[in-house]
Amino acid sequence: MRIPINNRLRTLITHSPSKFRHVSTCRAVLLPSFGGPQNLEIHPNVEVPPLKPNEVLVHSRAVSINPLDTRMRVGYGRSVFERLLPIILGRDVSGEVAAVGASVKSVTVGQQVFGALHPTAVRGTYTDYAILSEEEVTSKPDSLSHVEASAIPFAALTAWRALNGTARITEGQRILVVGGGGAVGFSAIQLAVAAGCSVTTTCGSQSVERMLAAGAEQAVDYLSENYELTIKGKFDAVLDTIGVPDTERMGISFLRRGGHYMTLQGEAASLADRLGLTLGLPAATAFLLRKQIQYRLSNGIEYSWVFMRSDIEGLIEIRKLCEAGKMKIPVDKTFPITQVKEAHEAKDKRIIQGKVVLEFD
Repeated sequence: MRIPINNRLRTLITHSPSKFRHVSTCRAVLLPSFGGPQNLEIHPNVEVPPLKPNEVLVHSRAVSINPLDTRMRVGYGRSVFERLLPIILGRDVSGEVAAVGASVKSVTVGQQVFGALHPTAVRGTYTDYAILSEEEVTSKPDSLSHVEASAIPFAALTAWRALNGTARITEGQRILVVGGGGAVGFSAIQLAVAAGCSVTTTCGSQSVERMLAAGAEQAVDYLSENYELTIKGKFDAVLDTIGVPDTERMGISFLRRGGHYMTLQGEAASLADRLGLTLGLPAATAFLLRKQIQYRLSNGIEYSWVFMRSDIEGLIEIRKLCEAGKMKIPVDKTFPITQVKEAHEAKDKRIIQGKVVLEFD
């Protein structure tokens, strides 16, 4: 599906004032070809598709940059996205409801909302008007600004999928988060602590105090401490946000029998990119099955790849934790959407380690 660009900006057309005010065109950041930040193009008149009955049109106020955005920009997922170029990047959004589809009941026009798109969405959130399904948005926490809220949904829902959807954590369990300094890892720590779990994490030295303040019982500096000697006991679940062979071996070694090892670095997309969809997806399925059988037989544990999935119940729980002051992701820097190239370049060069948010005027 291509995203056509019109030569003129059409005005708002009111079909039904209470339900559906459709914006025909708007400004958006397009990616016409894979590559560096210079490939991102701001276009003033990008067509906004008509809303489906279950969709919500969100007037964007802030969107965050996720690692998936920069990876997609250089070609990650090309087996799916290349034939659909130009695409719009962006998963997270915080803003106001501008219009709703005919069957939408949970949000109304003018409401402040936040949410996140599925990883495979072609029309992302780097646009003045983002389109999400009703299951992908909920009320924005009143305690958070749009900038703060936009940093949360995609990362927190990824962590929610791992801990609640896959491992099904319960109060009193021990959880190990490998790489707690990133947005997903930090979300996982807060979710596990809120569930009554004991949390240990590995992170950089600059993040140790923040991990402990979030409720982690132990934060191990992976550069200066020997984790094999520092971390004690076995864990019920391990979320590995790094996903390299060394962290996989570490995570597996700390799991008790019956525990869950979960990694964010699944091979499905990379194998599909390398081999094509026809061969890549079956190869990824076979690879995952082989790993699962291997670890069940050798260690008695479950092995899973974790991806973000839309989950309205999870998003509502995340909102409640935000409102209770138990969930927040620090934003290191904001850029106006007009400086999206500079923002991506700063992330590529690791000038900014933490969360970056794009603001809309």
